[in-house]
Amino acid sequence: MAQPAPKPAAAGAKVIPIKEDSLYESEKKIYARSVSGTFANWRWILVWITQAIFYGLCWLEWNGRQAVLFDIVERKFYLFGLVFWPQDVFYLAVLLIISALALFLFTAVAGRLFCGYACPQTVYTEIFMWVEKLFEGDRAARMKLDAAPLTADKLARKAGKHAVWVAIGLWTGFTFVGYFTPIKTLAASFAGWQLGPWETFWIFFYGFATWGNAGFMREQVCKYMCPYARFQGVMFDPDTLIVTYDAERGEPRGARSKKVDYKAAGKGDCVDCGICVQVCPTGIDIRNGLQYECIGCSACIDACDQVMDKMAYPRGLIRYSTEHALAEHWGRKEIVAHILRPRTLLYGAILSAIVIAAVTGLTLRQPLKVDVIRDRATLAREVEGGLIENVYRLQVMNLAEAPRRFALSVTGLEGIQIVTERVVEAPPASTQAVAVRVRVNPEAGKRGSNPIHFEVRALNHDEVFVREKASFLLP
Repeated sequence: MAQPAPKPAAAGAKVIPIKEDSLYESEKKIYARSVSGTFANWRWILVWITQAIFYGLCWLEWNGRQAVLFDIVERKFYLFGLVFWPQDVFYLAVLLIISALALFLFTAVAGRLFCGYACPQTVYTEIFMWVEKLFEGDRAARMKLDAAPLTADKLARKAGKHAVWVAIGLWTGFTFVGYFTPIKTLAASFAGWQLGPWETFWIFFYGFATWGNAGFMREQVCKYMCPYARFQGVMFDPDTLIVTYDAERGEPRGARSKKVDYKAAGKGDCVDCGICVQVCPTGIDIRNGLQYECIGCSACIDACDQVMDKMAYPRGLIRYSTEHALAEHWGRKEIVAHILRPRTLLYGAILSAIVIAAVTGLTLRQPLKVDVIRDRATLAREVEGGLIENVYRLQVMNLAEAPRRFALSVTGLEGIQIVTERVVEAPPASTQAVAVRVRVNPEAGKRGSNPIHFEVRALNHDEVFVREKASFLLP
C-alpha cells in the first residue's frame, strides 16, 4: 500500500530535523596510559614467567627428544617422562576438569586474577602496548600522533611498530607449531625454505591472530569474545576479593588544591583526576562499581595510589577488597578470615580429590597397553589334529622410553595355547602389531563364544603386566 506523501510545512513553521541514531555505537579507540607500581610489576613478572615457559619449553630435551611434544602424526604425546596415546584421552578430560575447578576456586577467592595477570590476551596486549609506547610514546603522544596528518615521521613510527608486532606474532605462531612438529625439525625446514603447507598455514594463522588480537582488538576480545566475563558473576559472592572503589571515603569527588582543607569543604578523597580511567585497558570507570569489563589488572590501584601520595592522602581509595569489607569496614585480618568459607572449601576439596586421584593414577599407570582385534576374515577353522584355531591381532604398545621384550600367553580354556611366536620385541614408545594364532581342543568349551584372556608380561619387569579379555569361537 502506497504511503501518503508528507504534507509540506506551513509557511513560517520551524522545521525540526530528524536525528537518525545508529543501532550500534562505534567502538572508540582506547589509549591506555602506562602506569608503574606494585601490581604493574607483578604483571610484568607474570609476562616474563609465562613467555619463558611458552617460548623455552619446546626447546627443552628429555631422553634425547623434545620434552613437550604433541606428535599428532605419530599419535603420541610426550610430556617429560610420560608418553600418552589416543587411548589416554581420559587424562585430557581430567586435566580440563582440574583447570575448570582451579579457575572456579581462584575466581571465588580473588576475582579475575587469571584475566588480569596470566591470560594470553592480557600478556600479549601488555607486550604490544610496550612496543607501541616505544615507537609512539605514551597516551598523550599517541593521541596526538593519530590525529596528526600523515608525515614521514608518522609513517616510520607506525611501520616500525607493526614490523615488531608482526615479528612477535610470527615467532609466537612458529613456537606454537613447534609443540606439534618437533621444533628443531621445524627450524631446519624453515631455514631451508622447505616448510610444509600445514606448518606454513598454522604459523601464519596464529601469527595473524596474535597480531590482530593484541594489536587491534585488545579489550574487545575481553568484552565481547571471551565467555568468562559473562559468567564470572556466578562465581562471585560478597566475600570475593575484587578491585573496588571506596565510595564512602571518596565521595563527593572534586578537584581541589593540595593546600585546601577539603574535608571542611565537604569533599571526599577522590580528586576526580580521571587517571584511573586513563590507565584502564578496557576503558571503564571503576568508580561506577564492579563491571563485567573489569579484568582485575589493578592498574587503577597503582594509578590512584600515586595520586594519593602526591596529595598526601592515605593509599587505598581504590584497592582489593570485598563487598562485606567495605560495608562492615573490615581490615585485612577479617578479609583473610573470610577466604575459607563453604564455597571455597567445597571447590578446594573437590579440586584436591581430583588432583590426588589423577596423580595416583599416573603413578600407578602401567607403561604397557594391549588391544586385541579378532581376524574377521577367519573366525574359526579346524586344523591338523582336529584342533580349532582362532586368529587375533595384538597391538602391543610399549609406553616406556626403553626397548622391551614381552611374553605372550593365553588362559581361559583347558589346553589352550599360542602356536605362533610368544615373545614380542617393542622399540621405545612404539606400537608393535603381531598376529597370534590360538588353538584348543573342540571339547574344551561350549559351542559359540568362550571367554579367554591374553596375558602380556614384560621380561625382567614382572610388575609390567596386562591382562586383556577376548573371546574364542568354537563351531
